[in-house]
Amino acid sequence: MKISTKGRYALRMLIDLAMHQNDGYIALKDIAARQNISKKYLEQIMPILNKADVLLTNRGFQGGYRLARTPDQYTVGEILRITEGSLAPVACLDHTPNNCPMSEECITLPVWQGLNEVITKYLDGITIQDIIDHQAESIGNDYVI
Repeated sequence: MKISTKGRYALRMLIDLAMHQNDGYIALKDIAARQNISKKYLEQIMPILNKADVLLTNRGFQGGYRLARTPDQYTVGEILRITEGSLAPVACLDHTPNNCPMSEECITLPVWQGLNEVITKYLDGITIQDIIDHQAESIGNDYVI
């Protein structure tokens, strides 16, 4: 499994919105500038997130985007599934029940199922708020004399 630029940038964009949630609606150009991501690329990601009801949008002079929920209600797994699709390490785990004709006798299937469980548990166990809190702790512990 390899996470694409779309998934990584979507996560960074949502973290940015979470960190600036008290600023009201945030313009895409501001997110792009802070995250050093092309505004045009973010414009391609926004419809995907809007369709999934992850964001609130406001048009006009004070327009922009903000999170539809609090940062502790978004998991990394949720965001990556929205942008990447399935996070399963092999295609046969994309559907339940497993419709692979070899699944009954596949000697390696338990390996892939275990890996899928670890990936899912890990990514669904991290929220946007967790990432922000970890960053704040890292900065707070960086003393220089």
